[in-house]
Amino acid sequence: MKVYIDGSWVDPVSTRTMPVLNPSTEQQIGIVALGSEDDVNIAVAAASAAFESCSTTNRAERQGLVREADDLCRCHK
Repeated sequence: MKVYIDGSWVDPVSTRTMPVLNPSTEQQIGIVALGSEDDVNIAVAAASAAFESCSTTNRAERQGLVREADDLCRCHK
């Protein structure tokens, strides 16, 4: 189970997971990693480091980044 931090899929510090349930059937449809405080701190540090350059992008550039992130998530299933 990986988490996406700083542009890469990485192993989380925490190994805890949680099942994802379909609310209409209550059947398990997946599993997600539950990040720990350490995982959050790593992600926040990466976001803070990226803020300076990302904050100067225009709307089209930000939309492109969101699309790239979406594509990465879809490929990682």
